[in-house]
Amino acid sequence: MELGRLEYLQALVTEFQVTDSTEAKEQVLANLANFAYDPSNYEYLRQLQVLDLFLDMLTEDNETLVEFAMGKDCPERPQLSPGQGTAGLALRLVANPP
Repeated sequence: MELGRLEYLQALVTEFQVTDSTEAKEQVLANLANFAYDPSNYEYLRQLQVLDLFLDMLTEDNETLVEFAMGKDCPERPQLSPGQGTAGLALRLVANPP
């Protein structure tokens, strides 16, 4: 059975919330951050409250989680331009309400 995009993102969010593994959290957060670069995912990310998850990670002691939450140093996005990352996502989501 193939998951749709919303279901796949929900599975990532759920995995992030239930895992006790720091490495798994880092990997899932990096995946979510990579999905945040595609405007076609904005509505799904909004529904799943992924922005809140990113913002919550900004206060973590784990530097990798903080950097991934900010959209920096994600494996798929080594170089960012202004307006990318979580801050850019936040602005785009606010500027483009459902």
